[in-house]
Amino acid sequence: MMLAPGIAEKLLLLARGGQLPASALRHPIVAELMEEGIIASRLTGRTKSVLYITNAEALNLWLYNRYSIPDLAAYIQTLTAETATRADMAAVSGQTKLRDMRVWQGFMAHSYLPAPCTLRGADFVLTPTPGLFHFIADYKAFVPRPDVVLVGIENAESFAQAHKLRYLLPGIIPLFVSRYPQQQGKDLMAWLVALPNSYLHMGDYDFAGINIYLQEYKKHLGDRATFFIPPHIDHLLTTYGNRHLYDTQTLNNNPITEPALHTLIALLHHHKKCLEQEVLLLGEVV
Repeated sequence: MMLAPGIAEKLLLLARGGQLPASALRHPIVAELMEEGIIASRLTGRTKSVLYITNAEALNLWLYNRYSIPDLAAYIQTLTAETATRADMAAVSGQTKLRDMRVWQGFMAHSYLPAPCTLRGADFVLTPTPGLFHFIADYKAFVPRPDVVLVGIENAESFAQAHKLRYLLPGIIPLFVSRYPQQQGKDLMAWLVALPNSYLHMGDYDFAGINIYLQEYKKHLGDRATFFIPPHIDHLLTTYGNRHLYDTQTLNNNPITEPALHTLIALLHHHKKCLEQEVLLLGEVV
């Protein structure tokens, strides 16, 4: 059980000697506090009345016994602070779940080549280790070298097996990043926007995948972003294309400035098929 922040703020105003119209504080808590004699009302006109605290210490004791709140002002500050932790919440109320919050902030990253970076100002090389991914928690302090290409992979299997995509990315040092789990997407985008590095998007070759790229990446990254299209896309569509995806998806009305993306869309319409990204894992000769 928690004390709502709106009620807490009004009680704090009263505790500090303020008054409120009775109409501004209609809540079962107020009725209970009036029965306890902690809050009283006074007429200010023929039909209007104001509420005030008769005993601030009695209110503090009631809040502690009912809600485990030792300091109402600290409780409100913690409840509304963006940087509050679960430990902070426990300190002001004995509860760690006063409001929804993401404890894990950041995103997953890995590479099949050593990727030079800095972390909190110190040189750091993100080293590929079979069986392990890196979770970048302090992402605001994680900066890849400018020549590292950031590669966003939409599908989990492709991200996990990105080493199988090496044949598609000759001559570059890739740093693969993923917005999954889904709630990490905002952290990833905030990180991408803050960097000068080129961004290569590897999504599904269907209208949904193109919509995601244009609306969630290209829109924010501009010319730094490119939709990756394999050189043998025509062959892949012919061999592995999915007609059901083509028939059930629609391309949104987004501006498209990449000529290669126009070519891809024309190929989808020509074959009347779409292609799922995981096909790329089959290798260079398919």
